[in-house]
Amino acid sequence: MCIPHLVRISALSFALVAASQVALLARPIPAEAKIAGFGLGAQAYTFNRFSVFEAIEKTAQAGGKTIEFYPGQKLSTDEPDVKWDHRSPDEVVQKVKEKLAKHHVVAVNYGVVGARDEAEWRQVFEFAKKMGLYGITTESVQHLDIIEKLVKEFDIRAGIHEHAKRADDPSYKVWDPNYVLSVVKDRDKRVGACADTGHWATSGIKPLDAIKLIEGRVISLHLKERTEIGKQLPDAIYGTGVSDIKGILDELKRQGFDGNISIEYENNWDHSVPDVAQCIGFVRGWGAAR
Repeated sequence: MCIPHLVRISALSFALVAASQVALLARPIPAEAKIAGFGLGAQAYTFNRFSVFEAIEKTAQAGGKTIEFYPGQKLSTDEPDVKWDHRSPDEVVQKVKEKLAKHHVVAVNYGVVGARDEAEWRQVFEFAKKMGLYGITTESVQHLDIIEKLVKEFDIRAGIHEHAKRADDPSYKVWDPNYVLSVVKDRDKRVGACADTGHWATSGIKPLDAIKLIEGRVISLHLKERTEIGKQLPDAIYGTGVSDIKGILDELKRQGFDGNISIEYENNWDHSVPDVAQCIGFVRGWGAAR
């Protein structure tokens, strides 16, 4: 007589457990912050000659929906001595939230950031939680045990970023997607790579090949267009170089990527909004063509 009741309870319990597991797969980027299916906007470093407030404004002017902050940018022209990072007090955090809301830009990521120890890493993740971020970006592979622990606790992703290969520093290994894959492949799925396609190109790596290599571990991108592979060159507008931006977007869609794409445009520093807008337009056009 009681067996059906127990079965119903068991089924309900299973459903609740399954739902909780899905919830732990990491917070999504909201639909209103997406363009062509991707959380698309600027890395604030694109506007590093300006303040955080100006970076938000310029991201909106370019048509971006999201922003990835970096530590140390000045807050505003009114408060140039106030620096924005994970140590910012709540009143500064609130000012940034209000500025984001005013311009309809969603903060999704923060980096490239490092920390001294577990206490400071916790501060980083607490900051990310306050800001409602999808992820953080770092190169601190030596702290992956700490980072993975906090990824699980806060349900916030972590992407390993890479700069270009350093001929004078063989100990610098994160430039190589094979190495990044080797250090994240056995960890929580919310730990992976922040794919900087420009630095890969400088290191002689075809960005699309690297995206395919790290399938399932792409957390976010610093999506850059380059006009040659194997040279340190300024960034170019999407579709004008050899990075195969269309192929990368196609591959990300095939992989079911749901992270953020940050345009980190390291060129035309003082007047880059029109260039960033053209990059966003390229992605819009790609999405419309699908």
